[in-house]
Amino acid sequence: MRYTIACGLALLSMLCTPIANAQNSGRILIFSKAAKFRHDAIPTAVQTLKAMAEEQGLQAETSEDATQFNDGNLARYRAVVFTSTTGDVLDDNEQAAFERYIRNGGGYMGVHAAADTEYDWAWYGRLVGAWFRNHPPGLQTTRIQPERNNLASGTAWSVRDELYNYRDNPRPRVQVLATLDESRYQGGTMGADHPISWCHAFDGGRSWYTGLGHDAALYRTPQFLAQLRQGLRYATGLDADC
Repeated sequence: MRYTIACGLALLSMLCTPIANAQNSGRILIFSKAAKFRHDAIPTAVQTLKAMAEEQGLQAETSEDATQFNDGNLARYRAVVFTSTTGDVLDDNEQAAFERYIRNGGGYMGVHAAADTEYDWAWYGRLVGAWFRNHPPGLQTTRIQPERNNLASGTAWSVRDELYNYRDNPRPRVQVLATLDESRYQGGTMGADHPISWCHAFDGGRSWYTGLGHDAALYRTPQFLAQLRQGLRYATGLDADC
């Protein structure tokens, strides 16, 4: 009898306890599945993001297993970081679960080739902000101009990386955080206004993206690390200001 009552009380407790959402979690998921080109810098990026998460009091888990994208598992994370993902990385059910996750207040952070991902998934294109179009061959050197004071103190800084051109300018849809100077290298196609990092509230959740991060050496650059840190804080909801 006592066992039956105890079980009944336990069941009632389960039914009455709300399911924890992403905002209550202390974890992030770093997802780096590459269905097309695989970037050599992925291990460096993953290790950098893991260390950065720990600095912020978060536990980082890493995976390239798309089956992790289900309702129960995604609810464990404050944010999911797409780290140079490429191509079609999620099936229809996994995509639907991720949409529900964002609508429930989850966060998304995209690094570099996250914009070279899921071209047939229109919702993802709106989430990331703009899709990759092309890039000049090799690494290019230019100047990054932050548009917000919380990114590297608002001062311009030099970068050498693979510099993405996007299919369109995301500025009408997002809050641009930094642009790059096309006049300092060959192969830019976006003109005087070339966003390279941005953020926006989206579909109930948060989205933050940087087009930088191709070259592993960049993950030792203080300004880029500051950019990533702020992105992680926004995507996880630790900071309302992106």
